[in-house]
Order: sequence, then structure tokens, then C-alpha cells
Amino acid sequence: MASRLEINFIRLLSRCESIASEKRGETEWRLEKYVGALEEMLVALRKSPSKPTPEVLTEYTRKVDFLKGLLEAEKLSSPTEKALANQFLAPGRTPTIANERMPATKTVHMQTKARCTGEMRNELLGTILSGKGTSETDLRNRRGLPLDERQSAAELDAVLQHHHNLQEKLAEDMLNLARNLKNNTMAAQNIIKQDNQTLSQSMRQADLNFEKLKTESERLEQHTKKSVNWLLWLMLILVSFTFISMILFIRIFPRLR
Repeated sequence: MASRLEINFIRLLSRCESIASEKRGETEWRLEKYVGALEEMLVALRKSPSKPTPEVLTEYTRKVDFLKGLLEAEKLSSPTEKALANQFLAPGRTPTIANERMPATKTVHMQTKARCTGEMRNELLGTILSGKGTSETDLRNRRGLPLDERQSAAELDAVLQHHHNLQEKLAEDMLNLARNLKNNTMAAQNIIKQDNQTLSQSMRQADLNFEKLKTESERLEQHTKKSVNWLLWLMLILVSFTFISMILFIRIFPRLR
């Protein structure tokens, strides 16, 4: 069961992710205050007797750091700096609440990347609008861009598409690498398991052979002792018989004079 502090932390974290996914104005202050409160609650969670598992705490820290980095990136003035800072952000890996199909921080990360890309494109094309709306004159000016600017826009789109393709290829390669690593690990586990079984059988067979050898050694020792006893008695009987025979021979046949 999650503690009361962890439940409140999850609720506040979900609220921060929801605010981060929305389009915010410059006067929006709630997200920064909420993230500060999240940091304090995370410190309290680490010190709590009923703290979550280390894996869960790592995931919480990852999401809080992502939100902090997102706020710091939004404070940058240049769209290029924002895009670069956004590249280094690491969103969460698991959903915060049960009804999320994909982690909210990952969705926010994708939205921020798209927004930064749009701002970079507008900055390169020189069509950043200062007002709230767009007039017909602005639309005509945008449609009547010089050929060089249109070529620059086409080149930017090509570069962005190339980077997107590279990222997809890299993700696919990493997925294949992870799949191959998993297969190799499973094969190694099976080989080790078979080797352990073979080693166990060999040890059992060695124990059986040792017991048989011990039994045969005891039997051989008993047989050897028994043979020695019979030989000793036979020699005693032979010596005694020889001695008695000599006495009788001397008595029966006296020495000649």
C-alpha cells in the first residue's frame, strides 16, 4: 500500500504533467511552484519509513528532473538553445497513473520538440509574428517569400526529416540489439542450466562410485586379515609338527656309539 505522502506526490506529479502538456503563457506560475513542491515531497519520500522501492524512487526522480529541465529550457531566449536543451531531457519510462497508455512526460517531450522545431523554422524563415492574429498582408508576404527562403525551408525540412529517419533507424537498431542480447542471454542461461544438470549428475555418480569403492576396500581389508590369520595358524601348526617330529625321532633312534 502506498503511503499518504506518496499518494499526494503522485497526484501533484500528474497535475504538473497535465499543466506541462498544455500551452502556457508567460504569466503562468503554477508549474514552477508545483515542481518546487514536488522536490520537497520527493526528499520527504526518501526519508520516509514507508518509502517506495528504489526503482520507483528512481522513476519519480527522473520525472521531477524532466519537469525541472523543461522549465529551465523554456526560460532560454533562442529557439535553437531551447531545442538543444530539450534534446538532453529524459522523460519518464512508466505511466504516472493507471489510465495512461504512454507516459505523460514522454508526450510532453514530443510536444516540446515539435514546438521548438516550429520556432526554429519560423526563426529561419523570418516569419515570427509579434501580434496575436495574422492579417491578410502577412499571409501574402508569407506566400510571396523569395526563392532563397523557400529553398532554405525545403532544406530545413530535408535536414529535419533526415534526422528523424536517423533517430528511427537508431531506435530500431537498439531494439534489435536488445532483442539479440535477450536471445543470447536466454541461450546462455539454458547452456548454464544444462551444464549444472550435467555437473550434478557427475557429482552424484562420483558419490556412488566413492561409496562402492569404500565398500570394496573394507571387504578387501577383511579378506586380507582373514587370509593372514589362516596363514599364521598354518605356519604355527607346521612348526609345532616339525618340533614334535624331531623329538620323537631323537627318542626312537638314539645316537650310535
